[in-house]
Amino acid sequence: MARVISIANQKGGVGKTTTAINLAASFAVLERKVLLIDADPQANATSGTGFETKSIKTSIYQCIIDEADPSSIILNTEIAGFDLIPSHIDLVGAEIEMLNMPNREKMMKQVIEPLKDKYDYILIDCSPSLGLITVNALTAADSVIIPVQCEYFALEGIGKLLSTVKIIQSRLNPALEIEGFLLTMYDPRLRLSNQVVDEVKKHFQQMVFETIVQRNIKLSESPSFGKPCVLYDAESKGTLNYMNLAREIIQKNESVKIK
Repeated sequence: MARVISIANQKGGVGKTTTAINLAASFAVLERKVLLIDADPQANATSGTGFETKSIKTSIYQCIIDEADPSSIILNTEIAGFDLIPSHIDLVGAEIEMLNMPNREKMMKQVIEPLKDKYDYILIDCSPSLGLITVNALTAADSVIIPVQCEYFALEGIGKLLSTVKIIQSRLNPALEIEGFLLTMYDPRLRLSNQVVDEVKKHFQQMVFETIVQRNIKLSESPSFGKPCVLYDAESKGTLNYMNLAREIIQKNESVKIK
């Protein structure tokens, strides 16, 4: 039965999609079956895994709004065991269309439920907002990863996200956990980066992943080639960071040792 993990932060540019693509790829390299759901209308997780967004005819939008069979639109990526449900710009209008639907907060959960037996992990890449699609993703999830960039204003807006998580826990998904805070875009040469690391660890303590994702040019370049970093440069710091994050999550959830 898959563990469903949403990757969320309403602040843009913190590394959500980078984390979604590269964590999914790392799980697959570690021989776990993983499904990435692109729940962002910008569809960056779709293009970043090698698919031309203009050629996408059916996406997560049709699954939510038209009740399309999600199994019929799953795409296989270059990495064995790593599948994708793509997104499309149409998803922008989905929140308005969902307003009058019964159980509107649980539409994503209904999409995911029949897929859980086929995968070890299902990751949901959320848009930079706390709208209805993100609420759906958090309602469907077992846990949430919150990326936090090691830059000024790093903690800005996290309070709002944590309030949303608490509301969802109390009303829609009592089992929702925080998988962890992931520090991203870390530059060890900068005093500010180190100050942010200290501040986040002081605030959230054991909830912060041991793995820190360093600022890395290969991580930035790989999406333009439609590849996870592990295919673009398997030896880069970015690849190694996300492999370590995958191992950390596997060890926490599966109680196994990973080399």
